[in-house]
Amino acid sequence: MTGVVESSIGEVAGFKVAGVNCGLKKDGKLDFALVVSDRPCVAAGVFTTNLVKAAPVLVDMDVLASNGEAIRAVAVNTGCANACTGRKGIQDAHVTASWVGEALGVRQESVLVMSTGVIGTHLPMDKIRQGVRQASAALGDDWTAAATAIMTTDTRPKLASICVTTASGQTFTVAGISKGAGMIAPNMATMLGVIVTDAALPLASAQAALRSATEYSFNRIVVDGDMSTNDTVLLLANGASGVTLDNDDDLARFEAALRAVCTKLAQDIVRDGEGVTRFITVNVTGALDDAAAKQIGNTIATSPLVKTAFYGGDANWGRIIAAAGRAGVPLDPERTRLWIAAGETSDPGAFSLCLFDRGIAAEYSEAEATEIVTQPSVSLLLDCGLGDGQATIWTCDLSHDYVSINGHYRT
Repeated sequence: MTGVVESSIGEVAGFKVAGVNCGLKKDGKLDFALVVSDRPCVAAGVFTTNLVKAAPVLVDMDVLASNGEAIRAVAVNTGCANACTGRKGIQDAHVTASWVGEALGVRQESVLVMSTGVIGTHLPMDKIRQGVRQASAALGDDWTAAATAIMTTDTRPKLASICVTTASGQTFTVAGISKGAGMIAPNMATMLGVIVTDAALPLASAQAALRSATEYSFNRIVVDGDMSTNDTVLLLANGASGVTLDNDDDLARFEAALRAVCTKLAQDIVRDGEGVTRFITVNVTGALDDAAAKQIGNTIATSPLVKTAFYGGDANWGRIIAAAGRAGVPLDPERTRLWIAAGETSDPGAFSLCLFDRGIAAEYSEAEATEIVTQPSVSLLLDCGLGDGQATIWTCDLSHDYVSINGHYRT
């Protein structure tokens, strides 16, 4: 049985964390985090598909390939992405891992590193070393501090946890923190996530579960359609609860819990997107297949015209239909219908206002449509009428504040 996802994290057996300030942020806020296990973890990772990958991404991919069953710690710095930094960037990532290993008394090869911030600048290694010293001395159960320390333009920390009961009555926890507010697009985004569990499971199962959970969570969100160089989601499983996921039933419970935690963190990223005023759920049904539905949903979710219409409270369905038609997959407007509803829903029965009906505008109340699209949360249902494919994407509006934030990002 899987419990309810909480927006907080208590104690997770065998894990300690810390979030400190080491001078990476000019305002003195927390800027360096550690997540540490008291025993080796099976670890899995999903990374950006951008061909320009940051040094920590490249280093972590190598470490997981060679030492994926003996990870002990993750170190995260803000302020500098350590991307497009050449050989020195790779060296700095390795040095960071070696300092963490030295401070914790573990091998460098058991430490993963993550970075977020400005592209093209080198890590201030004197501050990184200070962060390692401070964080390793402050390890405890303050997950909020750790989640706060990995934020950049985020306005609030993002945490999620869930307690799972196995078929035999044992319990274990799945918990995670993430950051992200801009440069968010499907196929990962400028987001970092660290998810831990005190259950034990095989390496292959961990990687498969993380990929599946990511596909239906972090790969289903859009803020602005840009893909980062640093996107990383890590899963660490240390077995400290005494629970071993060695049967299909318990593994299925873990997979459901992992997906629930990832979905909560992913949706929180959209809610906290740069300049966001509206949270939008895009449901696509009746596409030729699920891949086509996802592509249509992503095209709608990333359209600047669709997003600015929502910001302005304009039920401009023409922009939604036009975006769907240019998604690059089959779509027949004579079979397509579009509904909207207030709130967050994927339930077809919740949609009563049809805007577009098989090739032409439906008969609807403009006042009612405007009332819906000016709510803090809005849902769309696009039925393509072609097959059984379906997908849900979470996105947001595009406001003046988004431009202001990103127009002055480096200043």
